[in-house]
Amino acid sequence: MKEGKAVHIECSIEKELNIIGGKWSFFVLRELLEGTKRFGELKKAIPKISPKALTDTLRQLEDNEIVTRTVYAPVPVKVEYSLTEKGRAFHKILKEMKRWEAQWA
Repeated sequence: MKEGKAVHIECSIEKELNIIGGKWSFFVLRELLEGTKRFGELKKAIPKISPKALTDTLRQLEDNEIVTRTVYAPVPVKVEYSLTEKGRAFHKILKEMKRWEAQWA
């Protein structure tokens, strides 16, 4: 065997989990994979989430460029949330997680 420089490949899931976020992120992503939604629609679709937890989750996903927030000017103000390209790419991962769960849970 040839000896050479050791190559370090980061293989930590921590980085990914920090991007995706906390426990509610998967639920929010699941809902937004169906299409653009307003805050109230997300709250209704995820009944156990508190308004504060939903707000915090949406902000974290927005900060990590997973979700985009669009504000419309009519009164009352209308805010919609949708996935970015980066967020839509998560769909493949979610499908694999569902496949794993179906086999092993």
